[in-house]
Amino acid sequence: MGEVYRARDTRLGRDVAVKVLPAGLSADPERLQRFEQEARAAAALNHPNILALYDIGAHDPSTGSGQAAAPYLVTELLEGGTLREQLSAGPLPVRKAVEYAGHIAHGLAAAHEKGIVHRDLKPENVFVTDDGRVKILDFGLAKLTQPDRRLPAPPPCRRRRRTSWRGSS
Repeated sequence: MGEVYRARDTRLGRDVAVKVLPAGLSADPERLQRFEQEARAAAALNHPNILALYDIGAHDPSTGSGQAAAPYLVTELLEGGTLREQLSAGPLPVRKAVEYAGHIAHGLAAAHEKGIVHRDLKPENVFVTDDGRVKILDFGLAKLTQPDRRLPAPPPCRRRRRTSWRGSS
């Protein structure tokens, strides 16, 4: 749903991924709500098999331009590819498929313990890092299964007049 860029967090000296909701989608209240839902769900989860969220905000491209602020998420940067990309080369060896399934099950179990159901699990939303770690991505369609458990409120979007990300593409 968003565009993902590689960026440099100059404050902490690390590479990160920045997912930006394009202007055409950020004007759609449903898309914006899904983007914020993704942030809240990811922020509520801390598990090695779930993409880590570092920050959320909105970038104001220029003061007085009339353009809407672009909502963004800052997450850990993953090197590797999606499970879909791996499957395009052919079936996985059974041992590898079982290993991946175990990692996915552990990540989903952690989400379910928090009352969060992913609802969009597919090979495009499972990432395999170059060193073999499996990460579940994109909680944009997540649903709460326990009404008494609430996701934390999203932090206020910080508007920035100028932002420079070294290494962005």
